[in-house]
Amino acid sequence: MSAHGLAQAQRKMSDGAVHPIAVDVFTRFYGLLESGETGVIPETDVDPLTDVPHAADLDVDEDLARAALAVTAVIKLNGGLGTSMGMDRAKSLLRVRGDSTFLDVIAGQVLAARAATGARLPLVLMNSFRTQDDTLRALADYPDLPVDGLPLDFVQNREPKLLVDDLSPVAWPADPDLEWCPPGHGDLYTALQTSGVLQNLLDAGFRYATVSNSDNLGAAPDARIAGWFAASGAPFAAEVARRTSADRKGGHLVVRRTDRRLVLRESAQTLPGDADAAGDIETHRYFNTNNLWLDLEALAAELDRTGGVLDLPLIRNEKTVDPSDKTSPKVVQIESAMGAAIEVFDGAVVLEVDRSRFLPVKTTNDLLVLRSDIYELGDDFRLTARVEAPYVDLDPGRFALIASFDARVPHTPSLADATSLRVRGDWGFGRDVVVVGDAVLSDLGEAAVVPDGARVGPAGIE
Repeated sequence: MSAHGLAQAQRKMSDGAVHPIAVDVFTRFYGLLESGETGVIPETDVDPLTDVPHAADLDVDEDLARAALAVTAVIKLNGGLGTSMGMDRAKSLLRVRGDSTFLDVIAGQVLAARAATGARLPLVLMNSFRTQDDTLRALADYPDLPVDGLPLDFVQNREPKLLVDDLSPVAWPADPDLEWCPPGHGDLYTALQTSGVLQNLLDAGFRYATVSNSDNLGAAPDARIAGWFAASGAPFAAEVARRTSADRKGGHLVVRRTDRRLVLRESAQTLPGDADAAGDIETHRYFNTNNLWLDLEALAAELDRTGGVLDLPLIRNEKTVDPSDKTSPKVVQIESAMGAAIEVFDGAVVLEVDRSRFLPVKTTNDLLVLRSDIYELGDDFRLTARVEAPYVDLDPGRFALIASFDARVPHTPSLADATSLRVRGDWGFGRDVVVVGDAVLSDLGEAAVVPDGARVGPAGIE
């Protein structure tokens, strides 16, 4: 181990008021990184996951479901800035339905579920040091949301970015904030413990938590799944969905041959030579939705047993210190995935769910679909698909950043009769545009606008 580099990183974290347990977690991962560990999971070491129960087939007693939801907390991962879309604040503040943001819809889902079931159902966000202030200001619009004795959020830990060459902490005086990075969403467990929120939830009588990303509005509170999880007696559960051709490169669940444990294999943990096998959606059928269910008592016991340092696999993420400057020094970010904790817990289980519980927005392509008439937002703030969502591929040079996207698409076109939409070139959209079939807008070499009320189809503007 590079004692000098590690000591520098530990000192930087201590000076930055990072909790000692988080420093211990970082130290474990640093040792793995320095020893050459990559977290790679070879195809020869795993078997496909099969025989997964489906949520639609669950037979859950209604009283049990209500009782389980009554002791369940909702945790949303809210540390993302949406930098890939050019954002510099919490991604969850992005407008998704009319004037409503992700946070507005999440708050509506929680409040509606409380009204329907009588559950206390606290909402707790895991923010980053960059998203906390804006998020809490936005949630001030919902005075009924806080639950007595529980915070609305806790902040995930931070760690130094490490120079690729010698694994020492990078210095970047131009913007010292860029010297730090979040440790991936696997930090959920450490941050729950070090913030005191895990104990707060247990003291307030909560036994379970449903965890999901704040950009996935499909993961609304669900009493039936809560009842199934409680009845299973499992310490940990992951919601999975069937992979399609669009999911060939995503994280998926496999079974480790040596001990038959369920394991999450992310794209970064796949050998190049295993890419075809890992991308075979008929063999490896299930991807991880990142919707998890935790038994908080089991989590607390495991954290106590390990001194707060769970045996999660390492993800080595190589970037530049300034993500917007590809000439800036190359760094390693030590990360872990929260779904990888499935291999930590004896008796962890999985449940297949419909794609309706997995509606993430990673790009403006996804955002266009979510804003469109494909979905309806009910009184319970759940999103319901009217028809199957089309494939959307917008010109990345013109639409990838949210400011450019909003400028070109001030009025969301109708996609209900579309099977796909491919846009190349500098196009804008007028009011009441209808997209049909396999629609294409080709690059004209100059800026153009789809007129108000026009139809766009396979031949372009009709």
